[in-house]
Amino acid sequence: MATTPDIRFDVSSVLNRGCREYQEDAIATDFQQGAEFGYAVLSDGMGGHAAGDVASKIVVTEVFSELKFQSSNPSRFARNVVEILKGAAVSANACMAAHASSNPDTAGMGATLVAPVVMRDRLFWISIGDSPLFLFRDGELRQLNEDHSLGPHIDYMVRSGMMSEDVGRNHPDRNALTSVLIGESIERIDCPEQPMRLMDGDIIVVASDGLQFLSNRRIRQVLWHNRSAASGRIADTLLEELRALDHPEQDNVCFSVIKIRFGAEKDESANIFTPEFDNRKKRRRAVTRPIKPQEAPGVTGPVEPPQVPAPSPQANGQTEQKSPVFLRRRWMATDGGGA
Repeated sequence: MATTPDIRFDVSSVLNRGCREYQEDAIATDFQQGAEFGYAVLSDGMGGHAAGDVASKIVVTEVFSELKFQSSNPSRFARNVVEILKGAAVSANACMAAHASSNPDTAGMGATLVAPVVMRDRLFWISIGDSPLFLFRDGELRQLNEDHSLGPHIDYMVRSGMMSEDVGRNHPDRNALTSVLIGESIERIDCPEQPMRLMDGDIIVVASDGLQFLSNRRIRQVLWHNRSAASGRIADTLLEELRALDHPEQDNVCFSVIKIRFGAEKDESANIFTPEFDNRKKRRRAVTRPIKPQEAPGVTGPVEPPQVPAPSPQANGQTEQKSPVFLRRRWMATDGGGA
């Protein structure tokens, strides 16, 4: 990866409840400043309240945690990213099965998964379900991942003349999934062995199907008109378009906009804190030296080290020791509120 140009990421995410009573989408991203890689994990749950929302959070938590752990060794992560993605998906599916087994009332819950990983100028991904992964390049919008639903089959029947366009567009089984994380065998996994090469100016959009209440044509137009804007502006505009659509059945919507920039010059003196801190000419240099015991103010003789009180003995003759406290960090998306 050392021969590729410097890369910078500009990333913004949206999580919105739409017209639903509860949030079943979840997302987590990690694109650290100065890092040469980054990733996003998105899941769209199903199964109703106290099931679909739990399913998506299980998937995002397990997959994101595994990517976070594995990426602590960037070289090994880059060599094994495909196997790591597949293993994380299998582990998340096993967690779904364990949760459903111990909570029978959540039986039948499931969730999609789409997780793009950017390694400098290479894009890997894993996808299970119908959550789309878009690439916008040179004014064209393209869905990169497979759609694991009956939608493509219905579209084929329309193109073949076996079904009218109106019937196909409104078919009740259009969104029925052919592969999903549900705690059972995973029918299909879209995880290409060979990555896609990225170019300067590419925009990646990873989303739940709630974004697809907008047509691909409208999404492309928004990206084209805002291609020079920051990712936050693009994300805000897409959400504004959904609100303007005012669809009474608007689903939960969750997406992340990832802008790719190559060859950006690095300012070695730049600092992320304040302009005052960054202004080196105004900074005063501090000179330090050790203070000898006899030089301490108000002291004429040697300075004795501070006395540490001995631990108090217990009734059984043992010294009191505090038990260590272990904290486990969990990454979990939360509901961003209604529209």
